[in-house]
Amino acid sequence: MAASRRLLVCFRSGMWSLLFYNLCAHLKLALADDVMSCSNLTLGQYLCQNPKIDEATQEPENCSHMTAWVDCLPAPNISCRLANGTEFRFSGNEVGFRKPVPCRNVSGYSYKVAVALSLFLGWLGADRFYLGYPALGLLKFCTVGFCGIGTLIDFILIAMQIVGPADGSDYIVDYYGARLTRLSITNQTYRKPHLAL
Repeated sequence: MAASRRLLVCFRSGMWSLLFYNLCAHLKLALADDVMSCSNLTLGQYLCQNPKIDEATQEPENCSHMTAWVDCLPAPNISCRLANGTEFRFSGNEVGFRKPVPCRNVSGYSYKVAVALSLFLGWLGADRFYLGYPALGLLKFCTVGFCGIGTLIDFILIAMQIVGPADGSDYIVDYYGARLTRLSITNQTYRKPHLAL
């Protein structure tokens, strides 16, 4: 009799524990925000469109404050919360959020032109005049490129992008329509598709 009584007490306490656990689990589900914000989706759950590239600067169009914004499309059958708070189930063709893309500070100085001027007319100081250093350009002109040594040094410095435009901006680098920084290809490199002839 005492053994059955202990078994009954254990059963009751187990049932109360199970009931309490169930209640907590349901309460947690009810109070939880099970649908995340669209901007918090992880890689593979969305695809951002490539920005339109400006032909003159080789940078994304509509850059302001060193940032351009691109539209991102959540994958089909993804449900997430839009910026206005509404929950939406996507088919893969709707814009869910916008993502910032970094832009470089370019003001019209071409890397190709700077290197060509340094190579062919560096002894006259044309490269330094082009980049906005008139005093150094005049000094190179008067000394015939510091007797050739300054011309060689400037060519190396400009080719390695150590010396840039005087206004602190970046070069416009044309490399088959790609957007490059320091001549390196990264995940932020945009390539212009080649047209078949």
